[in-house]
Amino acid sequence: MRILLNVTIPHEPFNTLVREGTVGEVMGRILEEMKPEAAYFTEQNGKRGAVLVVNLDDPSGIPALAEPWFLKFNADCELRIAMVQEDLMKAGLESLGAKWK
Repeated sequence: MRILLNVTIPHEPFNTLVREGTVGEVMGRILEEMKPEAAYFTEQNGKRGAVLVVNLDDPSGIPALAEPWFLKFNADCELRIAMVQEDLMKAGLESLGAKWK
């Protein structure tokens, strides 16, 4: 299943890692492990942020997605299931609409 992982990264410890010159290594390790389908970096409410699309075979994999961000950056993580058009077409919305008129 496709997961949208929204990460909000506080200024610390990220700033310290930038000053130490190690933030790229840490970020690289996390992203290499996650293997996101897409990764976007942005500002979120005045903090650093990342929006990642990750494929997950089993819900038990959620901690492996979030814990590196929690442990290395003290970040907040929000996870949402994300669908592409094909997924939505398989959902049977017409039959659900008829059932719940």
